[in-house]
Amino acid sequence: MKKNQLIAGSALAAMVIGAGGAWAGKPEVKAKGNVQFYDSGRFDLPFSDGVRVGNVFYTAGEIGDAHGSDKVVSGGIVPESRQALENIKTTLKANGYALTDVVKCTVFLADIKEWPAFNEVYKEYFKKPYPARSAFGGTELAWNARMEIECIAAK
Repeated sequence: MKKNQLIAGSALAAMVIGAGGAWAGKPEVKAKGNVQFYDSGRFDLPFSDGVRVGNVFYTAGEIGDAHGSDKVVSGGIVPESRQALENIKTTLKANGYALTDVVKCTVFLADIKEWPAFNEVYKEYFKKPYPARSAFGGTELAWNARMEIECIAAK
């Protein structure tokens, strides 16, 4: 799938270096009234990596794209899910939030049969009480990803 064929809402935001979760480049935050738009500047795509409205932060969808790359990590649903959740974690941290602040997630799976495998990875990142969550099976995601996740965090 070419870059210009990306599905709107598929974030490829968190350019992360190493396990430390540091952002490369210069993130940009723009305000419009009480709304802040966060853009990591990773790709020139028509959406923000995240948006804060008051004390609520909305992430764009994240796929398991490899650090500094426009390709998903290899190995299928498990490594992709871990990478996507690391990307979410990095976006949240860059905006003063943590995974423990997440109250809702929406998950898109290229194959709903991979839901149990995704759930095992999800439980590595979230503990009880779990955020509310929805999951959908589809047929194709950006860059042939197996999954995509977006989250809402609140303080």
